[in-house]
Amino acid sequence: MTVRSLLAQRAFMLYLAIRVPAQLAAQIQTVAVGAQVYALTHDPLDLGLVGLSQFLPFLGCVLPAGHLADRYDRRLIMAICLLLELLCSVALVAFSARGLTSAWPIFAVMMPFGIARALMAPASQAVLPNLVSREQFASAVGLNSSLWQFTTIVGPAMGGYLYGAWGSTVAYAVTAVLMLLALSAACAMNTPLQDRGEGGTSWASLVEGLRFVWRRRPVLGALSLDLFAVLFGGAVALLPAYASDVLAVGPQGLGWLRAAPGVGAALMGLVLTVRPIRQKAGIAMFGGVAVFGVATIVFGVSRNFGLSLAALCVLGAADMVSVFVRHLLVQLETPDALRGRVGAVSSMFIGASNELGEFESGLTAAWWGLVPAVVIGGALTMTVVVVWMMVFPALRRLDRFPTH
Repeated sequence: MTVRSLLAQRAFMLYLAIRVPAQLAAQIQTVAVGAQVYALTHDPLDLGLVGLSQFLPFLGCVLPAGHLADRYDRRLIMAICLLLELLCSVALVAFSARGLTSAWPIFAVMMPFGIARALMAPASQAVLPNLVSREQFASAVGLNSSLWQFTTIVGPAMGGYLYGAWGSTVAYAVTAVLMLLALSAACAMNTPLQDRGEGGTSWASLVEGLRFVWRRRPVLGALSLDLFAVLFGGAVALLPAYASDVLAVGPQGLGWLRAAPGVGAALMGLVLTVRPIRQKAGIAMFGGVAVFGVATIVFGVSRNFGLSLAALCVLGAADMVSVFVRHLLVQLETPDALRGRVGAVSSMFIGASNELGEFESGLTAAWWGLVPAVVIGGALTMTVVVVWMMVFPALRRLDRFPTH
């Protein structure tokens, strides 16, 4: 009944109509960019530079983005960011159509794309609690996460097919069309009510999200656990090299490898939509990250395409458990007037783990080789779990989510 009532709410459905095509476009673009960069340079370090080119502007913009999300219309912020992402997709179409001999134009486009992501992330996270009731929020997070993971299945498969069959120009053109659809949905969504707080722009206001997270030990533990686990266990960034040099499965195989974590995460997300985690949330989060590390090691040593797909599916399902607990904990613990700034801090941690993790993976692969980099990363992820269970006992003992 809760899921049915969610689907009957226009604002929430338009929110999904923004998220799904935008994330689908991002997934297609990620596969095409990775395949094109590696085809141009055959250097795993350049795969890391794709992530770094997004992370550096992301890091500089994310705290002001949180302040904007708490002071201004979150829907309008989302629309402006989607417009910037659309322009980046159009630029990739233009560069690719003219022919590329270097990866640097791609890095240049990914920088404003990273800015758009930084500005949009806090607003899109903070707006969701305004669209549904507190009783519906856990199911809304599960459904939103499931659909997001659906895009991580379909998007990479589409990206691999489009790149392999039609080339990068067509792949980027499809991302531009999808971004246009998301932008249209953002323009159609009514502005939800939000508590915009008081006061103007100041350094104290900008860093209030950091202060809030620092004072909430379970929240700090959850965000930092995700940061270091994914930072060390970022095998996904190296998939173009694995598909080409280790598994020899080509662009289409790369698309399926990119999709596999999404398959596992989407299935777990559906389970969590129907049966959300309501007890022993801290143990569930630590367990999910530990399984993530084990699956990373299995993928790293695998030479069989089927086993690699299975390991990535398990990796995605385990990560979904961690994401679910972290998202509910952060959103339900945070007052609405601070959700943008706390969401910015959350995005900073997530962005560091993803984009900076891509750079770390590319750098260590260039130093040690593909397989050692992935296996060592998985082992370090499991080490982080053990250390964090000792350093953040409040998170380990967390049973139920906040209710007020």
